[in-house]
Amino acid sequence: MESRQQPSASPEASEPLSLPALPSGGQPFASGRAQSQSQAAPSSVPFSDLSDISENEDETANDAFVWGTNVSIARVCKRARRFYTTFTEPGADEPKYMATIRQLAEEGTEVMNLDCSDLAEGDPVLYAQLVSYPAEVIVLLDQEAHTIWAHCAGAPPDAGPQFTTKPFNLKETRVIRDLMPEDINQLVSVSGMITRCSNVIPEMQMACFRCDACGTEEVRMNDRGMIDEPTKCCNAECQTAFTLKIVHNRCHFFDKQVVKMQENPNTIPEGETPHNTTMLCYDEMVDSAKPGDRVTITGIYKATALRVNPRLKALKAVYKTHIDIVHVHRDEASALFSVANDRGVGSQGAAQPASQPRSADTQDDAGLLRVGNQTREQIEAREAELEALGADPDIYAKLVASIAPSIWQMEDVKRGILCQLFGGTSKEFSGGRIRGEINVLLVGDPGVSKSQLLTYVNKLAPRGLYTSGRGSSAVGLTAYVARDAETRDMVLESGALVLSDRGICCIDEFDKMSEGARSMLHEVMEQQTVSVAKAGIIATLNARTSVLASANPVGSRYNPRLSVIDNINLPPSLVSRFDLIYLVLDKADEATDRKLARHLLSLHYERPTPASQAVIPAATLKDYIAFARARCQPELSPDAATDLIQGYCDMRRMGTSRKVVSATPRQLESLVRLSEALARMRLAPIVEASDVAEALRLMHGALQQAATDPVTGAIDMDKILTGTSAAERTARAQLAQELTALLLGKRGGMSVEALVQAINAQASVPVPAGAVRAALQTAAEDITLTGNLAKHKHAG
Repeated sequence: MESRQQPSASPEASEPLSLPALPSGGQPFASGRAQSQSQAAPSSVPFSDLSDISENEDETANDAFVWGTNVSIARVCKRARRFYTTFTEPGADEPKYMATIRQLAEEGTEVMNLDCSDLAEGDPVLYAQLVSYPAEVIVLLDQEAHTIWAHCAGAPPDAGPQFTTKPFNLKETRVIRDLMPEDINQLVSVSGMITRCSNVIPEMQMACFRCDACGTEEVRMNDRGMIDEPTKCCNAECQTAFTLKIVHNRCHFFDKQVVKMQENPNTIPEGETPHNTTMLCYDEMVDSAKPGDRVTITGIYKATALRVNPRLKALKAVYKTHIDIVHVHRDEASALFSVANDRGVGSQGAAQPASQPRSADTQDDAGLLRVGNQTREQIEAREAELEALGADPDIYAKLVASIAPSIWQMEDVKRGILCQLFGGTSKEFSGGRIRGEINVLLVGDPGVSKSQLLTYVNKLAPRGLYTSGRGSSAVGLTAYVARDAETRDMVLESGALVLSDRGICCIDEFDKMSEGARSMLHEVMEQQTVSVAKAGIIATLNARTSVLASANPVGSRYNPRLSVIDNINLPPSLVSRFDLIYLVLDKADEATDRKLARHLLSLHYERPTPASQAVIPAATLKDYIAFARARCQPELSPDAATDLIQGYCDMRRMGTSRKVVSATPRQLESLVRLSEALARMRLAPIVEASDVAEALRLMHGALQQAATDPVTGAIDMDKILTGTSAAERTARAQLAQELTALLLGKRGGMSVEALVQAINAQASVPVPAGAVRAALQTAAEDITLTGNLAKHKHAG
């Protein structure tokens, strides 16, 4: 900005002049503020002078303008002051931003969010100026907010908080690929997902140089990302050349962070790959977003010239673009998994009190429910609505009816997924951590809506990703090492499970995942971490994610005579880490088929049936889950603990008579998580006996399908833990004894085919060749199997 004569008699307030624009060089927002305030701080306008500003108002000869334009700084200040002091929402008693400024001053907060939809409604010209010249206009908005506070408080102009205005909610939210060269140096709003955040690095804001000859100090400011180093001492008595050295401990630095953002999957055109962009955060904006967050960024789109060679001044014709972040707004759903600090357990083993909810007086109150500058009354009203919803005695049934309402029946599956969305309470002990995330596996025939359920949950859970087993590698799921394009250092890039931290990772075609990818899931699903030791980088990343996976049986049709392990060809150690395993089978039944067909056809009608409509709207459901996870950390009551112990012992007792394992300690931990999730649905701080009863019913229903031995019809956890039931092991041992006795009298041994024929001649039920081979391996102490020939070691 600089002072010059007005170029025309009656210019348009937002009309730029036909002057060549200078490319920006990555100037941070803080340095731009300092420069603007030092060069073009207008004289204060009397607070009482709020008269209308005429578009043709004559300016004084010494008025200041935004450099390269005919935008008057004094008129921008008047417009900003009039907007702050007059814009009132319908039904409000006082101007919105007057109340906001007073509230922020009381709280000691200097960051003021400015809703640009309010500005576009209250002063369209000022809105256009803000979008076209954000680096200059934002500084003036900061100044006017402070002037208003000083006038209301009766304080000196240089006292009190120095407000920082953060505009957001522009008229148009763009996607990354739509940013054009004409958007450079303008305020833009883009949406996407954060994929990487660098370490916080210091960048010099003010440099202090000291002359070695006379000791005189000279200060230079950061201008567009560069500091002009003086070559001659500023002391008139010295004037020595090339004696100035920088004094680092007298320089001022600000925090800087490089953020990478990628387009959301649902905004990518057909056949295209996602675009990404680089963004820069400064000072209070550092760590305002984390990898995996789906955000809407408001910032200044800038271009930086690139040197042909770092040692030469020659520049390339192609510029590198980035966005200087001004405001970060996590999408309303992205707070779904912003959980309050988990309850810890002290070294003595006693549970510490649950984390207290954050006060509504703080600027970051409730994390998610606050958008922009909402007042305490608005926040309290929203919380009261959600608490009233949680007090509904039929809240559980309404929540179940709101999960994927277009999918017919599958009620227990929806209940299990609902428990996964709410989650249990994570607990940290002196010796480790107990996860609160719930893992669910869906196994079944093709065409039974497994993938639709995963897609719905992925849309409902903003922190999380949807991936396919065939298209996922081990490093793609966890983390991989790449070379940073700017620093050329080796850095860790987060995979799908790490990006889904505190969220849900939906994995389709789980059975088709490679062996290397499966092996990485063991640590993630139980310890909730990812350990990496590559390229000199040794790190442990958090992956506190719930896994919702779907798998198709081998041969695309579930065989009820085989176990779940044999049907989906997954290792038992991995399957046992799922809290709930549901079988979703396609069974032929005329009455059921007719109801299903009627339901599917009703989805194509112009008006959907009430059964296909959610009882609770999706937006309200997201807010309710966010509120429950952030504010409710249920604890077990003595009665609930007694019922859990009794239920677990009853499950264990079911297999005692048959010498089989019908429940393991993992099932007990799953019952605790399910009970806590059910209590959260009611916003209850205490887990009650009814929650335990429903958790036992859900667990028993899942085990009844997935862990039932088809031979005995009873639950046998060995079907999941080892893939072989107790009845199968007993039958195999008996067959091994018969084979041992048969080979004992055969000195030359027998072929496997001859053994199969001999055994089937004696058995009432045909024995397959695979069972004979498995029995021969069981009796390896007495029998030697060489190729197709079996011999007894002591045959004589």
